Amino acid sequence: MERGRRLNDETPYVVAVRALCEFTAKEGDLDLRFTPSPSAQEGIAGHALVTARRGAGYQREVSLAGAFGALRVRGRADGYDPERGQLDEIKTYRGDLAAMPANHRQLHWAQARIYGHLLCQKLGLAELRLALVYFDIGSQRETLFYEDHGAASLQAYFERQCGLFLAWAEREMAHRSARDAQLRALRFPHPQFRPGQRALAEAMYKASSRSCALLAQAPTGIGKTVGSLFPMLKASAEHGLDKVFFLAAKTSGRQLALDACATIKRHAGALPLRVLELSAKTSACEHPDKACHGDSCPLARGFYDRLPAARAAALRADILDKASVRDVALAHQVCPYYLAAELARWADVVVGDYNYYFDISAMLYSLTVANDWKVNVLVDEAHNMVSRARKMYSAELRHAALKALRKGAPEALKKPLARLGRQWTQLEKAQQELPNPEYRVYDAIPEKFLDALQGASGAIGDYFAEHPRAVDAELQRFYFDALLFTRLSESFGEHSLFDASKEAGGTLLCIRNIIPAPFLKQRFGACRSSALFSATLSPWNYYSDTLGMPDDTAWVDVDSPFDAGQLAVRVVGAISTRYQHRAASLAPIVVLMARQYAEQPGNYLAFFSSFDYMEQVAALFAERHPDVPLWRQERRMDEAGRAQFLARFRADGRGIGFAVLGGSFGEGIDLPGARLIGAFIATLGLPQINPVNEQIRQRMAAVFGAGYDYTYLYPGIQKVVQAAGRVIRSESDRGVVYLIDDRFARPEVRRLLPAWWHVALAG
Repeated sequence: MERGRRLNDETPYVVAVRALCEFTAKEGDLDLRFTPSPSAQEGIAGHALVTARRGAGYQREVSLAGAFGALRVRGRADGYDPERGQLDEIKTYRGDLAAMPANHRQLHWAQARIYGHLLCQKLGLAELRLALVYFDIGSQRETLFYEDHGAASLQAYFERQCGLFLAWAEREMAHRSARDAQLRALRFPHPQFRPGQRALAEAMYKASSRSCALLAQAPTGIGKTVGSLFPMLKASAEHGLDKVFFLAAKTSGRQLALDACATIKRHAGALPLRVLELSAKTSACEHPDKACHGDSCPLARGFYDRLPAARAAALRADILDKASVRDVALAHQVCPYYLAAELARWADVVVGDYNYYFDISAMLYSLTVANDWKVNVLVDEAHNMVSRARKMYSAELRHAALKALRKGAPEALKKPLARLGRQWTQLEKAQQELPNPEYRVYDAIPEKFLDALQGASGAIGDYFAEHPRAVDAELQRFYFDALLFTRLSESFGEHSLFDASKEAGGTLLCIRNIIPAPFLKQRFGACRSSALFSATLSPWNYYSDTLGMPDDTAWVDVDSPFDAGQLAVRVVGAISTRYQHRAASLAPIVVLMARQYAEQPGNYLAFFSSFDYMEQVAALFAERHPDVPLWRQERRMDEAGRAQFLARFRADGRGIGFAVLGGSFGEGIDLPGARLIGAFIATLGLPQINPVNEQIRQRMAAVFGAGYDYTYLYPGIQKVVQAAGRVIRSESDRGVVYLIDDRFARPEVRRLLPAWWHVALAG
């Protein structure tokens, strides 16, 4: 839905033709049966080919607009042929046109009729022929369906659809007006700001005022979630925002945001603020054993018929968290996941994972662009963004998977899969002749391999289109992987690597994103303001460079509410934790830990660079000090195991928990007071030196001139500071942190540690 302010003649509510029709003309089942659809590039090319076939007087991309009361409808018709008096609505597709669900066709006709009325009104036409033009990407054939209308019938249809939408728009703008009025008067939901919290809130509001991005380093314990949401909600009214997106790396971060919104709403009384949580489809699905269409899932059957009532009921709820959306969805017998996706259009605050705005097919980003929303984006625990964004724009293919597919492939796919297999085998033979056949980096993706991959994925797509009921999970998974690989190959450049790693069954081919900046720039550009915040965002230029933040990005380092007297930070320079010295480090580390525990019994966390190293120290400690309770992080620990590990940290308990740095317990856990009084960190946290990381180092050196720092040092110290941050969680906490390695005493490392720490050399 496009933005509007008040429903009156001076400031109309503007809506796109497509958005209007999707709201008023969708009915019947939710039908997401897998049928390969054309890519965006194929769709554009298909439209261009169809219009190029028309006569010399054919008009393309015809801008149209019209009004109904306070509603203004606008869009672009695909094409108009004045000689024939025909307006074309062009749709590209793959496969059997007869398999297209009827409600899809109905939506297409609705769009054609709305455009038809707008064209008749613009040109003063008395009658018009409408044509739905379906263009098959595979065969490049057109199939046309016609309707002949008089201008009066098209006007009546237009007014009927607008009337259906206008009633909803009136309520929406009343909500918006009431929301903004109360947000302008919004007061901070606590008696006073915590130390540092006001500085963070002011920086957030200023960033929105200036319409710029912000990197905010703010220590744990100041209330960053409320301190970021409060100013952005104030900005919603003052700066004309449509929505605020709060994006988190983990479920715990989403819950903190929901709790903060609930606190703000309670303090403000009857604040009409719609807060929505988006969760993953896998966790929201009620019937994971069923397919997403009406013939299989009861919650997909008649979805669009029941959606209006479900939507209206949901928007009366206080906080639309996952459980609330599910309750409404099941009460109206609609799918919870797709109800939540619909509600994102009408929510004021949307809370979800990073991928909803930043990944290659991000729903919130797509809606923002399509509807011209004015949004502010908040990114919690933003130190995770570099690694997460790299994964979003990377793709993998395994030769072993292709070999398995070829054994039972349908006859129509044998030749294209065999051709791909031959090209892959040639790559492996050439790699086998290298001095290091285990790993190879290519300057470019070989064209012959890419051609074969595109041919195979096209053939698989055609096969699925011709056999819509065929179910082959492995073939479908390979197809999706190939599509992503092909899509990323189109933008391959210095921001990524193409490499091949030898593994069982063949090789692993990877387009490995190193620098997400080129992909994320447009995401940052689409929002009014973005604010990335975390306790560890130093040095700021590392995050700004790698994430592609705007040139005018502001930086704030919020003073800590803690003082050096609360946390004793001791560098143990007599021990080296380098790989070659680890055997010699075991006994000294055990002595150090035992001495500290004897001096001050309580709960401690001990962090190591790997499971092997952790287990060696834990085994020796248990052997020499069997009276001290200890527990260990297990490999591939499930959620129940993690909860059990954390439950050992009781306020009245004692013992040492052994964990791996950068794992589940190095960040995002809260153990205040006596639940945790100290930490031993026996590693710099540096990523492992291996062929991939060395390639990343070379690329970082070439692009930013800081290969070692950007690849190893900054990511490593960030994990150390995050782990140390588990010890002091409030202004009343006291504790100790041991940094065990001689390199912690180096000036370039010390500069990356929090300024409020007083670091001393341990005796």
